[in-house]
Amino acid sequence: MVATGSLSSKNPGSISELLDHGFYPGSLINDFDYWDYVVPEPNLNEVIFEETTCQSLVKMLENCLSKSKQTKLGCSKVLVPEKLTQRIAQDVLRLASTEPCGLRGCVLHVNVEVGNVCTKLDRIVCDSTVVPTFELTLVFKQENCSWTSFRDFFFSRGRFSSSLRRTLILSSGFRLVKKKLYSLIGTTVIEEC
Repeated sequence: MVATGSLSSKNPGSISELLDHGFYPGSLINDFDYWDYVVPEPNLNEVIFEETTCQSLVKMLENCLSKSKQTKLGCSKVLVPEKLTQRIAQDVLRLASTEPCGLRGCVLHVNVEVGNVCTKLDRIVCDSTVVPTFELTLVFKQENCSWTSFRDFFFSRGRFSSSLRRTLILSSGFRLVKKKLYSLIGTTVIEEC
């Protein structure tokens, strides 16, 4: 309850003035007690579900990178910055939260941008029983590091053992592009993180 009105500026909070305007000490206490019961408590089940879903997304992204390193990326190792996949999973959940079917209606396209070339790694359908309502395109970026270019130069020349192939180091930045499939306008949201 918010008390508004024309209270005197000399003593704006005196009890007698509040009583004159119809506010009683008991009613103030009861109103505060009422709001204590009305404010909803955080739903622990939703928090646990979101954390579980986030961890599942993290595992899907890490598996995608692991499967693609030798086949599509042509490297022996992919180094991922700490908590990068966690941040991406949280952003994916945030973008899915405004959709009619949530994450279940998502198709996630995973790409890696190395130099000026964007390589498609995988297409992840979050729930195959639901007609997709939106697409997300995730673009991992390669870390710009002169040492890796210098090292790759020597490895590509055959100077070192051929069993030692290059290591792809991902940047902490990424791009997420959201495209709604049910909109007549075809709304596209691009987030550069």
